[in-house]
Amino acid sequence: MCVIITPEITQKIMKPLLLASTSPWRKSLLAKLGLPFSTAAPDIDESPRAGESAHELVQRLALAKAHALAASWPDSLIIGSDQVCVINGNIVGKPHTVDKACAQLRAASGQSVVFSTGLAVLDSASGAYQVINETFTVHFRTLSEPEIRRYIEREQPLHCAGSFMCEGLGITLFERLEGRDPNTLIGLPLIALCDMLRQAGVDPLLQGD
Repeated sequence: MCVIITPEITQKIMKPLLLASTSPWRKSLLAKLGLPFSTAAPDIDESPRAGESAHELVQRLALAKAHALAASWPDSLIIGSDQVCVINGNIVGKPHTVDKACAQLRAASGQSVVFSTGLAVLDSASGAYQVINETFTVHFRTLSEPEIRRYIEREQPLHCAGSFMCEGLGITLFERLEGRDPNTLIGLPLIALCDMLRQAGVDPLLQGD
């Protein structure tokens, strides 16, 4: 007997998708694909290891976030992501305070800053996973101290690596952007993710809304 698998059938048998993040920005990006998914916050130590490069750090943390939720979400595809920026060779994470945010933007002023985003897709049933690193370069304008202070006051980017939000007023800080996928800068490289999902058996075009 020949069984024809239609998009309607494949959608029913698609493994549940879980985004290992409660970031509203990553959630809104994943929603663009039109696939049903859940979100959950992973509890991991995000401290860098001695001698760890930016791409090693974000790949390790992206996969760790996915693994942290695997036991609670069996037989699911779990998406983990992590991001840092590199200014003058130094790995920079989330500032958490206004003073640190100001210092990050002063360091970025007039510089080309590389953002490194780790992306992992884990099949919690089989343990199979994919993990990649996607980079994106932001060329900053030369910023004045009043501009830095006013930007941070208005947008409060204290939980954003690099101390800005490109989906908001952060765009006013830039001279130009360089990279294949602007979604990478927000924290979820969708072009790469679509490829990884297809390799895991999920095609957003065939199984989405």
